[in-house]
Amino acid sequence: MGRYFGTDGFRGEANKTLTGDHAYKIGRFLGWYFGELKRRAGDDSPAKIVIGKDTRRSSYMFEYTLVGGLVASGADAYLLHVTTTPSVAYIARVDDFDCGIMISASHNPYYDNGIKLINNHGEKMDEETIGLVEDYIDGKLEGFGQKWNSIPYGEREHVGQTVDYFSGRSRYIGYLISLGVYSFKNVKVGLDCANGSSWNIAKSVFDALGAKTYVINAEPDGFNINRNAGSTHIEGLQKFVVENGLDVGFAYDGDADRCLCVDEKGNVITGDHILYIYAKYMKERGKLLTNTVVTTVMSNFGLYKAFDELGIDYVKTAVGDKYVYEYMSQHGNRIGGEQSGHIIFSRYASTGDGILTSLKMMEAMLARKVPMSKLAEDLVIYPQVLVNVRVKDKAAAQADPDVQAAVKDVADKLGDTGRILVRESGTEPVIRVMVEADNEEACRKYVEQVVGVIRVKAL
Repeated sequence: MGRYFGTDGFRGEANKTLTGDHAYKIGRFLGWYFGELKRRAGDDSPAKIVIGKDTRRSSYMFEYTLVGGLVASGADAYLLHVTTTPSVAYIARVDDFDCGIMISASHNPYYDNGIKLINNHGEKMDEETIGLVEDYIDGKLEGFGQKWNSIPYGEREHVGQTVDYFSGRSRYIGYLISLGVYSFKNVKVGLDCANGSSWNIAKSVFDALGAKTYVINAEPDGFNINRNAGSTHIEGLQKFVVENGLDVGFAYDGDADRCLCVDEKGNVITGDHILYIYAKYMKERGKLLTNTVVTTVMSNFGLYKAFDELGIDYVKTAVGDKYVYEYMSQHGNRIGGEQSGHIIFSRYASTGDGILTSLKMMEAMLARKVPMSKLAEDLVIYPQVLVNVRVKDKAAAQADPDVQAAVKDVADKLGDTGRILVRESGTEPVIRVMVEADNEEACRKYVEQVVGVIRVKAL
């Protein structure tokens, strides 16, 4: 974990943890660094960096300060305006940008924000480059074989420019539409856009493919992103699907890199259900290369039992779609993701993409000619209880002998009927304690057994 950047960018409360000064410095460094890389390779053209943002009030502030830093360092900044994280990743890759920046705090409330860095392959930025960004913020930069007390500004004709790149977002929408294998004609689809990045993109895609599209939470005002909406508050979509007699519903988060579904009965289809449904569909068609699904340690115990019955292999990575993608790219896997709805289809994208996920779920449903509830019915999800405990020192709390003894005691009692997982949050000062068992009462009892010890030791 970096000094500022966690598993999903530099995130915090706007103008408290993450300030405009931070954004300016990040822009200054990236504009200079990628320009310097080009110059040292014999290319005198300015660095090209593409930027997208979500609908938070503070996203505009961070966009302007990032752009100020970029152009001051001689880079050209291309603005996609309000768009999704996966669209920035897509455009960074296909339009030969040096890197991409997404301004978003994903599923967090409006007063938080974040800066995500994306490389020229559409992947999350490598740790070495992020380390250099953090060094520059701290005023102790060393790179290209020397120490830098300051980095040069672009002067005269070398001052960068800002380019309106709305066409890039339109091209991304066209790409999604091109992935529609079946017509959605007469299928009634509900979309919950979380008053976030997908609000003016998702409906366009579903309409173009012929769906009867019904949309909620697509009126962003700068403050209502994720507020009782989207994938973290899916109960609204559940009610909407049932009351309107829809065939299926899809809920996105603030930057639309994750998706959860609701079947025609109003049941939630989690990321684990999505992995199960689409991996099974791929295997049936001989498309599941390596016969392996990449999950994280948070996936449900029931998912693994279902994969065992289907003869599908699986691996578990650390939590974070970044780690899922790294494993997939190294081993040639086609599908992976998280319970939260970050699903990666590596043939089509280099990051989680909520709208793409909803299109692939539509494909599986239409190909099988059965409702979504039927596709999910053979997956038995074990009860799961997760409690977050705020601590002063995450590593010390988890390494405490008494905490470890409590965890071992629970694991011994569960045996092969469930599991316990204790891990540090990648974005908050908390320890997450999760237990899965065959009944919720046992889950709660065992979670409290461990949480009680952590709370005492964390004082």
